[in-house]
Amino acid sequence: MNPIQEYFYKIEEPDRSTLLFLRKKILESDTENITETLSFGLPFFKYKKKMLCYFYYSKKHQKHYISFYHGDKLDYPELLQEGRKKFKILLIDLEQDLPVKYILNLIEEVKSYIK
Repeated sequence: MNPIQEYFYKIEEPDRSTLLFLRKKILESDTENITETLSFGLPFFKYKKKMLCYFYYSKKHQKHYISFYHGDKLDYPELLQEGRKKFKILLIDLEQDLPVKYILNLIEEVKSYIK
């Protein structure tokens, strides 16, 4: 197993399946330009080798989240900044349907800020 797979397999179900599904959707949204790496022990998605977003877990909120680079330029009430300078996060509520289209739209907007 590679380190990225190990990261996901340390997460318990049903969280793991949800994150793996979201990971697949992100990678499939732009197969030519979006890649995945392990940085700081976390799965990072990069667009043309530049930071795009990553997954992590918030102990404060007790939820997984996706953090968007250039989040400071995104103006959506669902995104939390919480003192971060360049990133905003979207908490993933496993009790509700995953907002895949919304997440992919956010990724498209972040891609527009990457030169």
